[in-house]
Amino acid sequence: MTLATLKDVLTPAKRDGYAVAGLVVLGWEDARAYVAAANAEDVPVILQAGPGCRAHTPLPVLAAMFRHLAETATVPVVAHLDHARSVEECEEAIRCGFSSVMFDGSQLALDKNIEETAKVTRLAHRSGVSVEGEIGFVGYDGGASSHGTDPEEARLFADGTGIDAMAISIGNVHLRRARSAKLDFGLLRRIENLTDVPLVLHGGSGIPHAQRRMLALDSKVCKFNVGTELRQVFGASLRAELANNIGEFDRIRLLAAIEPSLCEAARAIIRTFSR
Repeated sequence: MTLATLKDVLTPAKRDGYAVAGLVVLGWEDARAYVAAANAEDVPVILQAGPGCRAHTPLPVLAAMFRHLAETATVPVVAHLDHARSVEECEEAIRCGFSSVMFDGSQLALDKNIEETAKVTRLAHRSGVSVEGEIGFVGYDGGASSHGTDPEEARLFADGTGIDAMAISIGNVHLRRARSAKLDFGLLRRIENLTDVPLVLHGGSGIPHAQRRMLALDSKVCKFNVGTELRQVFGASLRAELANNIGEFDRIRLLAAIEPSLCEAARAIIRTFSR
């Protein structure tokens, strides 16, 4: 299966009433496990390279890795740049071969966010690349507070940028370990009434599984970003492997041993979004 864009996978998701998992990648082992999970469930998957990942691994390496996994997968795979905060970084990702970029102007004034996101959209669409933008601000557990998305601003943002997907803030929070998010469903419906763009919820780890499934099947939320939930599985599995094999020093054997656990966790997440 060839590399897919965000638009390729979100358009049918919105039409047919399901969502696609945007899984946050930190390295080769988790990326490979996530594609194996998508293959096993026979659904698309979005591999996401966030700022932390990019600080550790250069964009050209990530792009090549994602594209290789896409080319060898049996399902559509999106190579997605997550939370880029400059037009230049989006341009670089497009040059490197990412099929989707997110420009995060959520902390800019509305007019500036529209201006910069529209600039990225024009650049990306010329290369056949999809764009996700954010309106409102999704905060961080123990960090910056959220600012809920204003429905009218969401309409202006969607209309003024031409984006393919729109991340919104309705009570979802990044990096939350407990599934304790208190989502404002009324706000979501008001946003849905004013725009037809596929919606994205960042901070998917903090949203209870039942709510994730309900939203996937009965809303315009077509993409959930999930990272913390999978990092917890990675950490717990690695600690167990080290404890059970105290004489093992080969990193390849140690990391390969935790891929099955990551794959199973990703499959469980993916199933909550599927029909």
